[in-house]
Amino acid sequence: MQTLYSIETMEVETRPGQEVRILQKHFDQTKQLFVYIIYFLTEVARYSETAAVMRASKHLPTKEDLNVNTKSAGNEIVWKVLEDVSFQNALKEDKPNLLIDREVVRRIYLKLAETDEYKQYISVEGRDKKAEKDILSFIFTQLLLPNDDFIYHIEELFTNWDDDCDMINQLVLNYLQKPGTCNFQEMLSKDKWQYAKDLVETVLQKKSVTLDLIKPKLNNWDADRIATIDMILMQMGVCEFLFFETIPPKVTINEYIDLAKEYSTEQSGQFINGILDNIHKDLVNANSMSKVNFKKS
Repeated sequence: MQTLYSIETMEVETRPGQEVRILQKHFDQTKQLFVYIIYFLTEVARYSETAAVMRASKHLPTKEDLNVNTKSAGNEIVWKVLEDVSFQNALKEDKPNLLIDREVVRRIYLKLAETDEYKQYISVEGRDKKAEKDILSFIFTQLLLPNDDFIYHIEELFTNWDDDCDMINQLVLNYLQKPGTCNFQEMLSKDKWQYAKDLVETVLQKKSVTLDLIKPKLNNWDADRIATIDMILMQMGVCEFLFFETIPPKVTINEYIDLAKEYSTEQSGQFINGILDNIHKDLVNANSMSKVNFKKS
């Protein structure tokens, strides 16, 4: 949807193959955002070592300055992440170290150090696997996501944050439960990539076919005045009806209703439901629902 919207709103005609490059860019941005947040989280945990060095370097350090607890810097989950070859490769590719705001890291660590959860964590000698995971989840959910400075920082770096935040949040929490299990170089399976690529290409090449089915259902609506996102979602839905034989029509309709509610107007879900449902009924009555996978010309 994002790729098709980008193409639809471009002032110049796309070159052959450009749609696939735009699609890949969107997926790359999601991966880069995921990598960055994981990296930022590890930097907050490891900042206890920096804080310890800085406090010990004071002109007249106190006893507390000389005994800063650095347990979080050695968090076993943090080091399982940092030593993961796939994550190391992602760091080389995406270079989050060049983007990170050290001052935001410092302020978040200082807030962390004042929390009861952190004080309880460092008060226990030894390392408990659950406690190691819990403190990182706490940092992420209670100190990063509600933090205006952090969110502003992320929004400045990643324009896709608003669209991807819910998914990224779940990915991060899942990853903390099973660190080292993600292939950052292949976060999207080959089947899902092929589906996305095929759908983009089909919508673009079969635009006249889908519009011939959509426009008669608009009644008194002028197609040019319909929200761009709504038109794109309806074209995607009709393409799935006709050319994607493994996707049940009911699944298609429900998915595009949800997308419309999320990304378009309050009325868009009901509007798209009505249009797609009517087109589906017409196709069934005309015995035109024998799907055939579209082959790019």
